[in-house]
Amino acid sequence: MKAIRRFTVRTVLPEPLLPLEELILNLRWSWHHETLDLFRSVDPALWETVRHDPVRLLGEVGPARLQRLAADRRFLRQLNDTAEDLREYLTADRWYQTLDDAPKAIAYFSPEYGITAALPQYSGGLGILAGDHLKTASDLGVPIIGVGLLYRHGYFSQSLSPDGWQLERYPPIDPNGLPLTLLRETDGTPVRVRIGLPQGHDLHAHVWLARVGRVPQLLLDSDVEENDQAGRDITDRLYGGGGDHRLLQEMLLGIGGVRAIRAYCRITGHPAPEVFHTNEGHAGYLGLERIRELVSEHGLSFDEALEATRAGTVFTTHTPVPAGIDRFPRELVRKYFGGANEEPEVPAERILELGAETYPEGDPAVFNMAVMGMRLAQRVNGVSTLHGQVSREMFGGLWGGFDTAEVPVGSVTNGVHAGTWVAREILDLAAREVPSLLHGEGWEGVRRVPGQEIWRIRRLLRARLVEEARRRLRESWKHRGASEAEISWIDDALDPDVLTIGFARRVPSYKRLTLMMHDPERLRALLLDPERPVQIVIAGKAHPADEGGKRLIQDIVRFADSEDVRHRIVFLPDYDMALGQALVQGCDVWLNNPLRPLEACGTSGMKAALNGGLNLSIRDGWWDEWYDGQNGWAIPSADGLAGPDRRDALESAALYELVADHVSVMFYDRDASGLPRRWLEMVKHTIATLGPKVLASRMLRDYVQRYYVPAARSGRAMAADDHAGARSLAAWKQRIVKAWPTVAVEHVESTGEASPHVGTSLPVRVVVDLGGLDPSDVAVEVAYGRVDDTDALIDPSYLELSGGEPVEEGRLRYVGEVPLARSGAFGYSVRVVPRHAMLAGPAEMGLVTLPPAPHGMTNGNLR
Repeated sequence: MKAIRRFTVRTVLPEPLLPLEELILNLRWSWHHETLDLFRSVDPALWETVRHDPVRLLGEVGPARLQRLAADRRFLRQLNDTAEDLREYLTADRWYQTLDDAPKAIAYFSPEYGITAALPQYSGGLGILAGDHLKTASDLGVPIIGVGLLYRHGYFSQSLSPDGWQLERYPPIDPNGLPLTLLRETDGTPVRVRIGLPQGHDLHAHVWLARVGRVPQLLLDSDVEENDQAGRDITDRLYGGGGDHRLLQEMLLGIGGVRAIRAYCRITGHPAPEVFHTNEGHAGYLGLERIRELVSEHGLSFDEALEATRAGTVFTTHTPVPAGIDRFPRELVRKYFGGANEEPEVPAERILELGAETYPEGDPAVFNMAVMGMRLAQRVNGVSTLHGQVSREMFGGLWGGFDTAEVPVGSVTNGVHAGTWVAREILDLAAREVPSLLHGEGWEGVRRVPGQEIWRIRRLLRARLVEEARRRLRESWKHRGASEAEISWIDDALDPDVLTIGFARRVPSYKRLTLMMHDPERLRALLLDPERPVQIVIAGKAHPADEGGKRLIQDIVRFADSEDVRHRIVFLPDYDMALGQALVQGCDVWLNNPLRPLEACGTSGMKAALNGGLNLSIRDGWWDEWYDGQNGWAIPSADGLAGPDRRDALESAALYELVADHVSVMFYDRDASGLPRRWLEMVKHTIATLGPKVLASRMLRDYVQRYYVPAARSGRAMAADDHAGARSLAAWKQRIVKAWPTVAVEHVESTGEASPHVGTSLPVRVVVDLGGLDPSDVAVEVAYGRVDDTDALIDPSYLELSGGEPVEEGRLRYVGEVPLARSGAFGYSVRVVPRHAMLAGPAEMGLVTLPPAPHGMTNGNLR
């Protein structure tokens, strides 16, 4: 008989053990090994049974055991020391507290978070990155408030059918069985967040609070009695459903999230956020709520509130493909924001304008969440240098008239949280041999670590992965219907002394799960090589609606099921953080072979590198900027050179050749003491050179210094003197937009030698008609530099011209001297752009006036 209701009964702890609850309710335990040691000592066997989930541990440990622990002086001393260490961690000043003028608080919105496998609120890289962002903020003392949704069924648990087809199930999650507490008013009643829906309905949500070290994380939950069943199901599962369901999730995340923050700050006294960071477009509606607040509470107009909101908003895009962006029918958005549900402060038509694809090849019938996110944020970034370039090309139409290089989308390359992803043995070795690494310094000292110590730990981690892989493989085969007799071979599957390659990720087609199988016989030969065998551990989930991705999984599973190779290649279902940790720690090589440039960043290879693994990857994402020829292997990419099938053939052939002739040769090349010296030197070089780059502490410092601090300054400038800055900028922009069609470059001329020499300069004079604008409203610039065969400027430099002297009929003359600093083909052009102290850059408004034709220009060869 099945239970009709499921809930969690929490244990009552003896008084001496009360600090255990304090430790469990702060998720620092997920990356703090001493706290995990304490939990393990409560009941070592039970700790393994509950898969290292401390909430489940306390729920299942017996009263007699708790009473013994309450009288165990050694355990109590360890417990109190650990609790005191947590309190010191939560209160002591850290890096952020040394900064001047930094924002008092930052709100960070994400649809998913990978904090720990015990809190299954993530599906893949976006959530794992968000989790690492919060943990690193805690370690550095950055005052972030995380905001997300609480999904009652998480993403999904993956298993395989007998024929290798992905199966999904959604086990129920009881928040009371998670390390969460309900946010309550001072009188003890639960906080209710409410957002308006059409036809006079409201959507209600509770707010659950997780403590991620120093960082509060607010998770909204619509499964409350005030909602009908459809409303309760809005937060049922991550990325479940579509259309109305997805839109309502994003309304709750963005609008409800801002309201949850306001309640949290009011109740706790936490400083209100000065900066709002949107991790992908899913939370974009937060900007609408902030506009509504400013209009209703401060009397600003929509345009004035828009400027105030934009100034303090950071938007991070994670997708390099248009298909990865949430786009809704415009009429669906109108349904939820218009009609009787329309709020006068935020008119539906203005909302629709924010998400409109008003660029060439845009679809006028859709509402684009990423486009809205960019229009609501003054600062936008991608997640690697290459992804920043791809994003500038992808979204360049929003800033038409500007060269791609000037599109205001920057980049902060992702990083990973070492405490979460680096094996304890590696951390202990670093603390013993290179203690300065604990303070983020002295990475070159890794080169002095004894090779035999690194090799010993690498073998230990590989063996641990093999053990975990066998356990999961056994569970999977049983679920597929195999008997014990049929799975006895699993006892010998994989080998702790064989070169181990890891490949794990989500399974969209562009990540090419099955590229390694392009030539099955070549793959089989690598796996079964009698001298230099290779083994591959694979994991990944396809979206439940992605039939193509499921077929890729089935193809790899069927190959891995073959009796001759199943001891050398395995697919492990239900890829989660726990399996991810085992993989990045235990694999010798991390394989990544996406279609370049469709991998935004890809952080798993960073985690492997910190654990002494080497990367074997297409030069995409982070690997494109940090591969140096000695820290792994780059698979040659045929992007732009061949069709899809030919490209797969070329790149898979390169992959096989690299593994056979380079990777495995170096791994198995041992000296007299049995050590692969060249391999170990490459490992040391990888850790020494990549270590300081791939850490999330570097990433978050970049965000703070390049995005959060400037955004806070801009926001303060807008808000000062009853938002005088926002009012002034909005009025100025309206004036500029109205006059801009009449701004014109009337005449351009230059004088000087017909064939000038390097080191001289080129005088340039420009006559412009400002259409009634004041000279202080614009900058007249000359763009100059090398040109290609079509006279297009390559990486131009810019010089602002001076003067603005009146000439005939209200026109103005500007002059300047263009330096000729290099020889070769050279060219220049001029432009007029808006200028205002509160703009983040010349391209912000997407307005530029160019000469009507390249008359008067000098093109030539410089000597």
